[in-house]
Amino acid sequence: MDDSSASWRNTTHDWVRSVDPEHLALIRRDPAGLAPGGVRHLVLEVLAYAADEAQYGGAGRCTVTLHPDGSVSVADDGRGTDTRFDEHGRAVRKPVMATKDLRFFDHPDAESLPDGHPRRGMSVVAALSEWLVHTNRRAGGAWSQRYEYGVPATALTPVTDDGTTGTAVHFRPTGPAATTDSAALTDAACDLVVEQLAGFASAWPFLSVHFDDRRAD
Repeated sequence: MDDSSASWRNTTHDWVRSVDPEHLALIRRDPAGLAPGGVRHLVLEVLAYAADEAQYGGAGRCTVTLHPDGSVSVADDGRGTDTRFDEHGRAVRKPVMATKDLRFFDHPDAESLPDGHPRRGMSVVAALSEWLVHTNRRAGGAWSQRYEYGVPATALTPVTDDGTTGTAVHFRPTGPAATTDSAALTDAACDLVVEQLAGFASAWPFLSVHFDDRRAD
């Protein structure tokens, strides 16, 4: 059996290329076009993957947390991001943060997110975030990695397996992506984002979405 990443079938992302700098730069040049509505749209991009997992499993749960530093985390209880081992025994995680989603980005018939705007993929979230930490827990292990504007800032690092599975994406949007409808993310704007997201979440019947507001902590 050929365990090299070159032989792995590409379904959502290209396993051969771990980082696509040109793709990330393209996103950063057009934050308004690729993340209309700012942080609200970015959260929906992440939730869409949690919804995919929930639909696959018949049901799923996800928590959106607003943190005091302006960051947001989205954690689900799915299978965890696909992670494989190459011919050298090294863990290789599907490059969802640093390369395009082949199903949606540049695709004229890409599905729409609940806000009515096209789904582009997780790389939009990563590219428009000052930093992002992606942690995934699978039946075969758990790993975490930090990105800065979509570029890996650390190696894929094993973390303690706590017996659960799922994916957690913790990110701090920056620039235009840190606003919603051109309004700064004041407390009132954050409240509006949560209200809108709660309404949008009903579009994914298999996914139960909960909100945890820690801004006052």
